[in-house]
Amino acid sequence: MIRVGIAGMGFMGWIHWLAYQRIEGVEVVAIWEVDPAKRKGDWTSIKGNFGPAGQHVDLSGIQTFASLSEMLSQADLDYVDICLPPAMHHEVAIECLSAGKHVFSEKPMSLWLDKCDQMVAAAVANDRLLMVGHVLPFFPEYTVARRVIQSGDYGKLIGGRFIRMISDPQWLTGFYDPQKIGGPMLDLHVHDAHLIRMLYGMPTQVISRGRVQGEVAKYWNSIFEFADPEVSVSVTSGVIDQQGRSFTHGFEIHLQQATMHFELAVIDGNAVSMPLRIFAADGSVIQPELPVGDDIAGFEAELREVKRSIETGQPSPILGSQLARDAIELCNRQSQCIFDSQSSSTETRF
Repeated sequence: MIRVGIAGMGFMGWIHWLAYQRIEGVEVVAIWEVDPAKRKGDWTSIKGNFGPAGQHVDLSGIQTFASLSEMLSQADLDYVDICLPPAMHHEVAIECLSAGKHVFSEKPMSLWLDKCDQMVAAAVANDRLLMVGHVLPFFPEYTVARRVIQSGDYGKLIGGRFIRMISDPQWLTGFYDPQKIGGPMLDLHVHDAHLIRMLYGMPTQVISRGRVQGEVAKYWNSIFEFADPEVSVSVTSGVIDQQGRSFTHGFEIHLQQATMHFELAVIDGNAVSMPLRIFAADGSVIQPELPVGDDIAGFEAELREVKRSIETGQPSPILGSQLARDAIELCNRQSQCIFDSQSSSTETRF
């Protein structure tokens, strides 16, 4: 039995808790939470943008702690699942790794690239696994797309176009604060930055243009260049001010002999989808069967990958810390490019 302690019982902690209830061989044995009501199982204050609302939970048999140091010293843990605000990820992860625990941390890995490097170094120094919760590859359309790519049936990857947009999250305090959440670059686009890094490798160059809000990018378009000049990847991401389309994401992935396309948007509270389709070179249009599941299923698959990695002692090819670290670097490169373009007086007019 793999024993896990959850650090932070907010929305993501709740989603992870629900996912763990479905996974045999993993048991939540401890929770670190500063809110005394939550330590008693009153999770009714937890709310999010998907999944069920928080409930009263029976924590009989589960140790609860008001401090991380107490949990690390008193609970028998194999790993710690960090579900805390992004600005806390690096400090807590390093403390857990130094205490000899494997770590699974929610994304983003950190708000700062140098802290990501420190986390990687701490994992190496303590011979522990460090994984980061990039759940996107475990969502049905992305899972099938990965399988199609890995099959090689349509040749190699030659490019793609990715989109991830939200309406202004006015309910979320500190969203545009680079010291707390980091804006849409680190809270939203980091999903696609990770996916691009995983599928295509590390870009050699990025060109980004967009709008900013305060010290963070708000909306942008990016083009990624790779060592292979045939590979072309672009991204549109960020925030729109109109509330009628609260969310949209999707992709168009180019292979030598096929194009895969998927897009989903939430418009006026209703999901509108263009289902995943494969447009093959012979003119056929294929709509592959997707895995069936609910809002928790992707997180369940993600945590099963954590379990597999810990059982085998092998780093995850999806959740590995180097991929997550590189995703932060890609976000930083885009932000820098956007702000540089804002201050540049060089223009090319047509």
